[in-house]
Order: sequence, then C-alpha cells, then structure tokens
Amino acid sequence: MNSQLSHKPFARVLCVVLIALQALSLSAPVRADRIKDIANIQGVQANQLVGVGLVTGLDGTGDQTTQAPFTAESFRAYLDQFGIPMPANQNFQLRNVAVVSVQAELPAFTKPGQTIDITVSSLANAASLRGGSLERTFLVGVDGQVYAIAQGNLIVGGLGVEGADGSRISINVPSVGRIPGGATTVLEVPTSFNTGDYVTFNLKRADFTTARRLSSAINGFLGAGTAEALDAVSIRVRAPIDPQARVAYVSELENMQIEQGAAPARVIVNSRTGTIVIGDHVRVSPAAITHGSLSVTISESFAVSQPLPFSDGETVAVPQSDITVTQESNRMFLFDTGTTLADIVQAINAVGAAPGDLTAILEALKQSGSLRADLIVI
Repeated sequence: MNSQLSHKPFARVLCVVLIALQALSLSAPVRADRIKDIANIQGVQANQLVGVGLVTGLDGTGDQTTQAPFTAESFRAYLDQFGIPMPANQNFQLRNVAVVSVQAELPAFTKPGQTIDITVSSLANAASLRGGSLERTFLVGVDGQVYAIAQGNLIVGGLGVEGADGSRISINVPSVGRIPGGATTVLEVPTSFNTGDYVTFNLKRADFTTARRLSSAINGFLGAGTAEALDAVSIRVRAPIDPQARVAYVSELENMQIEQGAAPARVIVNSRTGTIVIGDHVRVSPAAITHGSLSVTISESFAVSQPLPFSDGETVAVPQSDITVTQESNRMFLFDTGTTLADIVQAINAVGAAPGDLTAILEALKQSGSLRADLIVI
C-alpha cells in the first residue's frame, strides 16, 4: 500500500478491510485477546495534573498553624487575590483551613469544558477533611501550563475522632477525599494521533512473539508491508491521513483478536502476605524434597527436698529439667523431569507445608538449579 493514501481510493479499500477484519473477529480462537486490551496507541495516553490549594469550612480539624506555618502564608496569599491584604505580622490560628494537594488524571482527547474527577489529600497535619470545601485550585501539567480548574465540596470516606486526653479513633483515612467531576478542563492536550502516515501500537507487556503475531495478523488482511514490528513493544502500521477514515481504520484494528505469546516461567512470592503464584510454564528438573521439623522442648519444674524427722536439714526446692525431642517423619518427594505446576502443588500440599515453608522449598529448588523459572520475591 502507498504510504500517501488518498481519500477516495482508500475509502473503497476500507470497506473490504472492515469486512475482512470482522470475519477475523468472528473466527478468532477462544484464548485470543483484542488488540485494544493488550496494546495502547502511541501518543494517546492520560496525563497527570497536580495543584496545591486550600480546603476551608473544617470543623476544627484543619492544620495547626503553629506546626505548619505555610498554611497561614497560603491563606494570606489566597486573600490577597481578592484584594484583602493582611498584616505581615498577623498570627493566624486557623483550625478550619487545611493546605491540600489536588491530583487528577486528564484522559486523552478531553476537550475544554469537560469535567474530570479529582483526589484531595492533606499536606500538613489536618486531622480530617470531612465537611470541607476546596477553594479554586489551578491544576498544571508537566509543562507548567494550567489544564484544569478544581473546586467543590469533598466526599470523605474516613472518620477520625479525638478525645481531650489524646485518645483517637480513626476509620479508613479521613485526611483524603474525592470530588467527582470536581475539575473543569480549560486546555486540551495535543496528540499525534492524526499526524503522520503511521499509527504505532505499544504492547502493555513486552513480548517478541506477541509483536510478531500482531504484525503478521495485520499484514495477512491488509497486505504485506502494512505493519512491521519495531521491537518487542512497538508495532507500526500504515494508516490513512484523513481523520475520519483513520478513526474507522483504528477502530477495526483494535478489535482484531490475536493469541498472545506465553508469559515467561515465573514464581511470584509475596513475603508480607504469604501469597505465592506459580506460572503455568514452571518446570522442575529431577530433585528430591523432604519436609520435616525437629522440636526440642525444655521444661523446668521444682521438686521439694524434705529432710528426715529430727535432723538438722532444711527443706529446699530442687530444680529439675525435662527435655523432649520430637521429629516429624514426613515423606520425601521426588520430582522427575518435566514436572508440571499441578505436580508441584499436589506434592507441596501432601507434606502440609505452610506458605513460609513453601517459600523456603522454592528458594532451595532455585539455588539447586532445579527450578526452571524466575523466582521473584516482592
């Protein structure tokens, strides 16, 4: 296909392409995934916005200005915007005001006038933001430009109660709240979607096999040379220049279904929760495992030594030590070549290993070279 796709010739070809892609989606295998679920379009992504503002109207749960002096400075600067000057030596005791960080995610193609959700969190020592209202706050992007303006009443899911003696009960996190639709977009973030002769898909999980299958599937229906895999993540596809035709073109492409490449063999261990996830392609070379425990119990007791009648002896307590050694006699399990996930789980469950014991067994298998997988501890 020519890189400079004209409007009319492409419109005729597009009908054939759409029919072919729809047929592909109907005959796709069960384990196939849509392109939109496994890849993003380069240049089309959300942008992070952040700002610093004031929450007012708190019921005595705001910042303590003696410990957070910047709260008073922020309040003074806020009043100056409305022509209300305050003396420089004025000491504020504002328990109903809190300095907060305002964060938002600006989706791609968001137009001026549309609203987005915002999250508000305390920056100082406010005990709770419940019942507060966010004053006008400018949200800026990484380039320093203002893209949205936030304002509104907070919704706080947490609860905090504090007594006069310093005791405190807290439910969830009362120092963080949200305002659905609390920011209005004032500036659109430009994208490169409608520029150039190509659209690039970036895989969410880098995999050479998936990249090759994706480019091959597109070339199979649009012709050789339409798509090319640049690396394990990016697949570049020729696309029409006309915006309307490009939207329809990408709409059909992202609904194509392909089968992803198998993930690497990995064992994930969460050391904090004891959660262990073993991938489907994990294999174990010949190895023998035994699981047992040696318990040594030492108990101290005292016996009374009573002297004979009419003797000059004294009654004394004599310490006695009892030592008991117990060892469990669990079986040894032998893993043959090509042992699968089901075999591993069955053998581990048979010995009654706890998550901590299973972690030790997996680490020992990895150190011995028998575990054919990456062991990742998080």
